[in-house]
Amino acid sequence: MGWLCDVAGALRAVVPALAVAVALVAAPAQALDLTPHGTQPLLQTPLESTNNCVGCHRGYNATQSQFLPHSTWGGSMMANATRDPLFWAALDVANKDYPGAGDFCLRCHTPMGWLGGRVLKKGDGTNQPANGASGCQLTGDYDDDDGYDNDYGGVTCHYCHRMMPSGPQNQPFAIGNANAWIDDAATCVTSTGYEYGGACRRGPYHYANDGREPPHGWVASPLHSSSALCGSCHDVSTPDTDQGPLKTLVLENGTATTRPFPIERTYSEWQRSLHADLIFRDGLQAAPSGQPALAKAQQCQNCHMPNSTDPLAQACTLNEEGSRTGDLRTHTFVGANTWIPAVIKTLYGSEGGFNRPADYDRAVAWARAMLQTSASLSTTVTAFTAPTAGSAGNVTFRVRATNLSGHKLPTGYGEGRRMWLNVKLFNAGNALVAESGAYDPATGVLTEDGQIKIYEVLQGIWDPTPPGACRTESGGQKHFHFVLNNCVAKDNRIPPLGFHPRTAEDPNGDEVRPVGYAYPETAPGSGTLVNYDDTVYSFVLPAGMPLPLRIEANLRHQIASKEYVEFLRDQAVGAPAIPAENTLCAGGPGRPFTVGPQSQSRGEFLYGLWNDPAHGKSPPETAATSTVLAGN
Repeated sequence: MGWLCDVAGALRAVVPALAVAVALVAAPAQALDLTPHGTQPLLQTPLESTNNCVGCHRGYNATQSQFLPHSTWGGSMMANATRDPLFWAALDVANKDYPGAGDFCLRCHTPMGWLGGRVLKKGDGTNQPANGASGCQLTGDYDDDDGYDNDYGGVTCHYCHRMMPSGPQNQPFAIGNANAWIDDAATCVTSTGYEYGGACRRGPYHYANDGREPPHGWVASPLHSSSALCGSCHDVSTPDTDQGPLKTLVLENGTATTRPFPIERTYSEWQRSLHADLIFRDGLQAAPSGQPALAKAQQCQNCHMPNSTDPLAQACTLNEEGSRTGDLRTHTFVGANTWIPAVIKTLYGSEGGFNRPADYDRAVAWARAMLQTSASLSTTVTAFTAPTAGSAGNVTFRVRATNLSGHKLPTGYGEGRRMWLNVKLFNAGNALVAESGAYDPATGVLTEDGQIKIYEVLQGIWDPTPPGACRTESGGQKHFHFVLNNCVAKDNRIPPLGFHPRTAEDPNGDEVRPVGYAYPETAPGSGTLVNYDDTVYSFVLPAGMPLPLRIEANLRHQIASKEYVEFLRDQAVGAPAIPAENTLCAGGPGRPFTVGPQSQSRGEFLYGLWNDPAHGKSPPETAATSTVLAGN
């Protein structure tokens, strides 16, 4: 019953003022397997390190670095999934809440370490020491390059390029939780009949004696052009253990379902949008009324691995320059994170570390550019009374935020991630008159005034005490218990174009629908939600204010809120305290480390980075802006 007591204790710690009723089930005969599906450790043909790919797939000048695979991958969050200090601080909380949960987390963040049997499963029927789930049995360290003896190289080339559409006994492809099938063959026979040692590298191309055939095993894979490949990791549910879901979804009205709790649903959000619908301009299938016609489905790769149009584009330095112009998916894996790549560059990625600082600079620039194409804003003044010398005026206006991305805005990992509208009013002398959604970069405080609009998902733990509620904070403090959450208190993130939450498998749309907020349908009864949100503001204008009034609206995005970073720190120092990393991992390979947290817990280390002026407090980025005048 030990694991049940751990969960019950964690729940009581989350909501100390409540007598939380924990529904206990029969204890399993042995510890739950949190990762029972897909390819398991150990591989007979181990994953090769990315250093094995560098010689041919990395650029060594500014032009090549814009399109060659390793150069574009090197600063991405894929490449740095195991160096991310925010991830490590969150991992410690997951393990504190549910011992061993790190096995579930590290499967995605270090596939080389996990499949190599250096997390919790050795692959021989025995388990690693308890600190394996904390990443303490991984080889290498944060500032090592991506060689064979380093598990900190993130999501590697071989992991993605050895993924298969089915298992060795024709088991079906699975979406979510990294339940992936990895080619583990000892040899590869290419489509052109050549045989190579080791497993095949899979990709979207077929080389028909065109001079571009690579000097290693390969096989053409339609899967690698499909969003399903991304969906294997970018839908995350509660651990799908060998005895069923660890947590099942409780709806906001208290209804307990048998549905595994949906933690992240980026792939499903895309799949239930117009971007995933095949709509042909040739008349074979008409576009829905009022919707634009698309040439074909917009896969994840279209945005997150954009094609290079560089006249010198090549996939490999052995190929002719220009041989892949307009036909080369860059490995940018660009998202919205500008903070962590910049932090990792300073910590580990410059001289003295593995020395690829320009990769991080490019990653930050690409993420910033992507954010600026993810949304649009428009502002419309609906009522205006001009102030006079002796009386105040007022203004009412609407800000419309439109989602231009292929999934919810924002999407992905929800803890601490948010977007909000910052609205400022200026008089004719450019003096600030009023503001909503003010953010103080010196303190990291977002002022939650009465008119603020914050787009976010808030997940929590269901408290059955009548009348029942999904608890996301206690004592006025927000909490983030990733592995224990079983309900959604709020999800007002903006839907993508053509978003239809309901499907045959999810008839109520419970996995992706808005919670605590309503988006209208594009047409009554269509089941399709609009991809924009309107917020109405009203402000009093001081008497004598010089006109015209300038209204400036900004949509801002932040990776980690102050409340989230402080929560991770507080969890690290709160009883029972999480040890300093070198203490936690004492006896592990290469310990003690001389980089990273060392004599600090990971939560304290992250807080120090966040609080350091050199790194900023997860500085917000502006995704869209709108300006309008009134009284001119």
